[in-house]
Amino acid sequence: MSHDCSQVSRIEIQALTIDNFRPYGWLLGKTIRLDGSVPAFSNREIDFWQEHIFNPGSGGETEVLWVNYKDTSREVSRLEVHRLTQQAVVPLTGEIIQVVAASDPDGSPDISSISAFRVRVGEGICMQAGCWHTTRVGAHDVKCLMLTRRSTTVDLINHLTAGSPLSESAIWAIDKKILAVEHSSRVGQSIGS
Repeated sequence: MSHDCSQVSRIEIQALTIDNFRPYGWLLGKTIRLDGSVPAFSNREIDFWQEHIFNPGSGGETEVLWVNYKDTSREVSRLEVHRLTQQAVVPLTGEIIQVVAASDPDGSPDISSISAFRVRVGEGICMQAGCWHTTRVGAHDVKCLMLTRRSTTVDLINHLTAGSPLSESAIWAIDKKILAVEHSSRVGQSIGS
């Protein structure tokens, strides 16, 4: 079925840079720095360095999730937020498009801040608590590693499976927007084709 996209606003894909992503959180996968500014080690066998200190929120336990993102639609009409915890996403098997928005003072999504970023394998993001988001993929599922808060996962699962009220998260319907993904540069092979 074809949709008239001429009256629907578009979400442009921005370059994933430290400055562009700063209003929403932190870019992961930066180059090693051996200047003493962060704990780091390098020799001929291995490099490792501190990338980010994850904050699951007061009293929260950090959890590692394996997530298979499957949504190939270019349409965005719903956003999710986690109010207590940061959430890190690192694509393992393909690239994703992460749609993000800041929160208004009342906690609702600030639609004027909505942005989208292509996150490739070898890169990652960590969204701050209160960052509204949704994720899209190309023609195939993309497996990602996620860091989140254990109780936030349980809260979301209980809501999605049993309709329990959300206490740590929210899901918000927004006026439909279309990801501005050109045919030749769509994630993986295609988004919404």
